[in-house]
Amino acid sequence: MKVHISWLDQHGYFVHYSTMNHLPSARRTAENRARSTGKRHRITDDNGSLLDLFE
Repeated sequence: MKVHISWLDQHGYFVHYSTMNHLPSARRTAENRARSTGKRHRITDDNGSLLDLFE
């Protein structure tokens, strides 16, 4: 299963950041990036279903 990481820009649109194959490493990457940038990040699967949201 592919996992897509996106971040929320200043206009309220999610911008694609990365695609990963391993959910735990994608979750760790999104969480660390959300903490360091102060922006909201989300993890979705191939169907577009929301898996997790980090602030």
